[in-house]
Amino acid sequence: MEAKPTPSSFLGIYPKILNHVAVSVPDLDRAVQWYMEVLGFTVIKEPIEFVADDSLKGLAVKDIHGPALKKMRVVWLSSANQVGFEIFEYIEPKAERRIEDNFEYWKSGFTHICITDPDIEGLCKKISETGGKQRTRVWEIVPEKGYRIAFCEDPFGNIIEIFSHSYEQIIISLS
Repeated sequence: MEAKPTPSSFLGIYPKILNHVAVSVPDLDRAVQWYMEVLGFTVIKEPIEFVADDSLKGLAVKDIHGPALKKMRVVWLSSANQVGFEIFEYIEPKAERRIEDNFEYWKSGFTHICITDPDIEGLCKKISETGGKQRTRVWEIVPEKGYRIAFCEDPFGNIIEIFSHSYEQIIISLS
């Protein structure tokens, strides 16, 4: 039987920095425009096409994505707090949108990204008006402090949660 971790066994462990998040879409150019116009992300490196060939980059692409991937495009963006946001378009084989009700929370894996914006209603409206959709109503999750959340999705089916306040403020206040 394995011993349970103790506080002393975590000495030397420190919180790691969240470097970036990646999302797959069927139309890279449209997605870049959407994430810039709706969420205000900034492009830090223009799109690049990767081909799974025998070059160094091609070999890395094959190793990371497996032998079925032949070609893809990637663009790199940054959020207001410098967390990277990568957008992938798989060209060969062609990317497909997930099923219509794509919030498969019962399956393991990453489920959403979260954006902080005090104007949740305004952002939900903008998301809906630009091809995405609002999935839930705006919930006042900590009423005594005015902390609110809502879930939306981008035009490509990726789930976006919106917090009215910082992650720490909301999570610490939950009971």
